[in-house]
Amino acid sequence: MLERVLLLTLLLSFLIAVLLSPIFIPFLRRLKFGQSIREEGPKSHQKKTGTPTMGGIIIVLSILVTTVFISTRFLSFSQEILLLLLVTVGFGLVGFLDDFIKVVLKRNLGLTSKQKLAGQLLISILFYIGLIQMDISTAITIPATGFSIELGWLYLPLVIIMLVGASNAVNLTDGLDGLLAGTGAIAFGAFAILAWHADLIDVSIFSAAIVGSVLGFLVFNAHPAKVFMGDTGSLALGGAIAAIAIMTKMEILLVIIGGVFVIETLSVIIQVISFKTRGKRIFKMSPLHHHYELSGWSEWRVVVTFWFVGMIFAVIGIYLEVWL
Repeated sequence: MLERVLLLTLLLSFLIAVLLSPIFIPFLRRLKFGQSIREEGPKSHQKKTGTPTMGGIIIVLSILVTTVFISTRFLSFSQEILLLLLVTVGFGLVGFLDDFIKVVLKRNLGLTSKQKLAGQLLISILFYIGLIQMDISTAITIPATGFSIELGWLYLPLVIIMLVGASNAVNLTDGLDGLLAGTGAIAFGAFAILAWHADLIDVSIFSAAIVGSVLGFLVFNAHPAKVFMGDTGSLALGGAIAAIAIMTKMEILLVIIGGVFVIETLSVIIQVISFKTRGKRIFKMSPLHHHYELSGWSEWRVVVTFWFVGMIFAVIGIYLEVWL
């Protein structure tokens, strides 16, 4: 029975995203919610100027509708589901405001870094308060060892670092057609499996809803993209995957399963440090996916390669948790 519910969740979220996209894409285009392309980026990207952005609305709506329907119809609307939706919708709202200011109000920088951080911190603290009310453990476990470390009050800064860090890391990965949608589907799929294995059905259902939503979005976001998810989608997905890792008590596994997001972030950090200290760039451009583009790889080759790497990280994460 529960297996069928999981499959229904996946199919329903996929269907909602696929049906919503042809409605929202022309709507976003009429409102002139078009993407501005960085002039210093790959020249091939200039033709993408004007492609509708803020498509993350489609993803968030699909996740929200599917999760509420499935949880109320077949399970129960638990506090776990409420907290996961709080983070996803909350971070999505921060991303929406950022997109809206950049695209509609024509302020290229969107929200200031302090404003964005303030929104992320508020949602992270609310999420932590909810966790404490659930009496969740404040210990973290080292994968494949069974060894755990009790953090106590230090668990709060860990939660904040994970949520804010993951949302920004996922945001950096959203730079090529289908890149984030594909790697995101793989990472959330891994957590859906792990949550199911740990008998955390609500979390597994939520993860499956995200997988279906991003795959449905990918139908229109694959190269050549008809719509971009924008910060609305990337911040929502980043917050969601960190919240899932925390809820399943697989905090450290997030670094492994989200390995692509970690590498993309490290490439930016390394590039900045190298340029500021040595006056030289390590990569032709960061995040890393642009380096490979400027090295002569086609956009589709970069995306598929990163999908494959993401799959390897996901398999490693599942192996460490389930079989060791």
